Amino acid sequence: MLIGFAGLGRMGRPMVEHLAAAGHTVLAYDPIVAQSPQSVTLVDTPAALAATEMSISMLPDGAATRALIVDGLPAVAPGHLHIVMGTVGPVVVRELAAQSWVEVIDAPVSGSVSMAEIASITTMVGATTAQFERARPVLAAMTAAQFHAGPVGSGSTAKLAVNAVLAELSQAVAEGILLAEAGQLDPATFYDILASSAAGAPYVGYKQQAYLAPETTPVAAPVSLIRKDLGLALELAQRQQLNLPGARAALAVLDDAIAAGLAQADMAQVLTALRRSNQPMSRETGSTPQQTGALS
Repeated sequence: MLIGFAGLGRMGRPMVEHLAAAGHTVLAYDPIVAQSPQSVTLVDTPAALAATEMSISMLPDGAATRALIVDGLPAVAPGHLHIVMGTVGPVVVRELAAQSWVEVIDAPVSGSVSMAEIASITTMVGATTAQFERARPVLAAMTAAQFHAGPVGSGSTAKLAVNAVLAELSQAVAEGILLAEAGQLDPATFYDILASSAAGAPYVGYKQQAYLAPETTPVAAPVSLIRKDLGLALELAQRQQLNLPGARAALAVLDDAIAAGLAQADMAQVLTALRRSNQPMSRETGSTPQQTGALS
């Protein structure tokens, strides 16, 4: 199949490589990327993607996604299906799906860059049954599991709910480490206990090194990205008049982490932000004393 793909960032690049490896012909667009992956053709304008049978966007926000579809894909053939795989929220997706000239569904993903590289991420799809069945073989080339969440926008809702849990879990792990340290437990020993306990979710296991050795562990999902997703989740909650105190608390800590210069650090480094906020103020200098070690 001839497929268009917009967005060759950290997640998008391995995804297009999997599409090409599956035998699809891929036209890719990204204004800041000069070289495309092997077996993928880089095009100069988003309008070039209109010639494809199906297109996909893996863009950072709703504004970029809206611009791509509205300004870049006005000339698609009838029946062209566009899959929004970036996390932009259900409101934007439903607005775009209401356009008359293009079919739009959403299929945001859950998982890290390393998981995208081996096609083990999960996608949550908002579409009709017919659209889901049409898109599923393409999605299966990039993802390990494809869930039909419901009508358009449902995939984005599921993604925001998942990432709200993830943000709160990330903070909970960090708080557990701080509490263990305060009680004179070795952090690595405590983490082994945590991973084997009733609270030992898969996330706890595979984020161990990100918490214990952040200086040598590659960034999987940066603080700024999780903050963006949690902000969208709270916007959705506000629309539905929901009170989510845990999510609000997690957002505040993520904001503290960004203010501390950790926007591009792994999301596990909310631990650093929390540690800094718990350091006693120096009476002589008015500043917080610096801590050293693997967890600082």
